[in-house]
Amino acid sequence: MAFTRATGKHRARSRMSRGSVRVAGAATLTATGVISTLAASPALAADTDVAAAQTGLTQALVINDSLAGTIDAQADAQRRAAAEAKARAAAKAEAARKAEARAQEIRAEKERAARTAERERLNAFQLPIAGSYVTTGYRAGGSLWSSGSHSGVDFRAASGTSVVAVGTGTVVEAGWGGSYGNNIVLRMSDGTYTQYGHLSSIGVAVGQSVTPGQRIGLSGATGNATGPHLHFEARTGPDYGSDIDPVAYLRAHGVNV
Repeated sequence: MAFTRATGKHRARSRMSRGSVRVAGAATLTATGVISTLAASPALAADTDVAAAQTGLTQALVINDSLAGTIDAQADAQRRAAAEAKARAAAKAEAARKAEARAQEIRAEKERAARTAERERLNAFQLPIAGSYVTTGYRAGGSLWSSGSHSGVDFRAASGTSVVAVGTGTVVEAGWGGSYGNNIVLRMSDGTYTQYGHLSSIGVAVGQSVTPGQRIGLSGATGNATGPHLHFEARTGPDYGSDIDPVAYLRAHGVNV
């Protein structure tokens, strides 16, 4: 039995429509069949990896890993450099601290040495006339002395020769002393007293402090004197009559008389 197409009810597809269907079918095959086959085949998957590499994705990952490694290396280098710089700064600061501590020690040593030297100088005794010697000894007898004997010693000295303090002391008398002429009496640092008589001039005042070797006046022949010289006495007190042997006194203080 033959079938006939009803007129006006079903139109045959045009050539263009049939072509479109074929294209769509091919696209479907491509999407479902070919790609599925590629995914299922190891060889084709490998080819796909190669293709992916060729697209630059793997290269980008390699570059990113390399860049990250470079950044890490730079960071490590910076940390090491910072640690080294900190260590150098600490070492420099420690060296400076030690140098300053040593400088302070040296200054302290010098100050101690200076103080020691000053104490030694202040405690030192010397002759009242530099380079002189005794011409009339202690307790020498004769009519020249009202007490009948010499209460001190005489040092040879031309008029105007410098007379110095034999040690550290304070002036308790400076002026005219009767038979002593112009005289000076010092209270020494050890509590004893020394007297300097027959001076031509006086260079200190009562209450003034003096040090060993400091000039206090000039020698002369004032008072009861037959010629220029220095009359020197050592005493236990400031007044006449408390005299002790001046030579023994000076020698006890380290002076070579």
